[in-house]
Amino acid sequence: MFVLSVVIEGMSEMDMPTCALGTSCPCFLSSIPSRGRKKTRYYKQREWHSKQRKVTRKKKKKKKLNRKKIEEERKERKRNSTNPSSPVAPTGTPSSASPAPQAAHISGVPAAGAAPQFLKHKAGLQRSDLDPEDPVAQFHAWFSEAADPAAGVGHPETCTLSTAALPSGRVSARMVYMKELDAQGFVVYSNFDTSGKARDLLGKPRGASPTTAASSSDGQEASQPNAWVSLVFWWEPLERQVRVEGRAARLPASESQAYFDTRVRGSRIGAWASRQSAVVRADPAVPGDDGRAQLDAWVAETEARFAGQDRIPVPDFWGGLRVVPETVEFWQGRDNRLHDRFVYERVDGKWTLERLSP
Repeated sequence: MFVLSVVIEGMSEMDMPTCALGTSCPCFLSSIPSRGRKKTRYYKQREWHSKQRKVTRKKKKKKKLNRKKIEEERKERKRNSTNPSSPVAPTGTPSSASPAPQAAHISGVPAAGAAPQFLKHKAGLQRSDLDPEDPVAQFHAWFSEAADPAAGVGHPETCTLSTAALPSGRVSARMVYMKELDAQGFVVYSNFDTSGKARDLLGKPRGASPTTAASSSDGQEASQPNAWVSLVFWWEPLERQVRVEGRAARLPASESQAYFDTRVRGSRIGAWASRQSAVVRADPAVPGDDGRAQLDAWVAETEARFAGQDRIPVPDFWGGLRVVPETVEFWQGRDNRLHDRFVYERVDGKWTLERLSP
């Protein structure tokens, strides 16, 4: 140490090595030139250390970028596991074009063919969480949560309305808006003259209209009336769904008129003009027409009919449909497909409440 201090005192600032390791560098002593000796060796080592520092910086930068890339891939896998952007094969039905998924896979990431887990509600749904006597009151509570902007549910009033034709039993479904909810049931509005709903519920011919006649796809002019329908609400951010089964009945014209008056004028004109589900033929006289010209002509005729009128009467073939529930199921997603299911069923005018196996 004494010799080292003497050498350092005898060196100028330019002579000092610039190695990041300082005096702990093993080449430090060897890099110190003797008095009166050329400093070639020292400067060569100094240049070598400079290159090494640059290499080290590049390695650190590359390592940092790799860590960032790995973190982004991990986040992407996590997002896909909770909300897959592409459809996957149903669980238990692997594609014939690809081998069966292996048992071992990355934790938290579904294997090929597996659906994402429902993990938000660890506590699940208990009987004590539900209204013991009234499914409509319970639905209102859940709907209020889904309608809260913080829940992230877009259009919570959207539901699937399913009907069935008789005697064929053929089922059809469509997305509709629930517009009203009262103590009697769930209310939607639609066309009940030419639509598929009219065929199934009222036994009318499929696509019938004042100007065209069409038979149903099962070869019959009309099906038998079948008032039984089903509604399904799906609120994905809350991992909840509600299934409603019951009989449907038309609302009085006065109630339909009250709602009809709240619609914008264009929607009221459209309700009169459209022959819902009827085939619209192309007009050969209109270049490139695919049938839209006929629909536009119906709208123009309706506009002329109600020109200057602020209040447009509700069509007799259009109006509200109230679904009076007989069973209502509340479904809460849980992990491992062990979901919580509770069903209300009307028995002798009173509601029973039972848990169902998932």
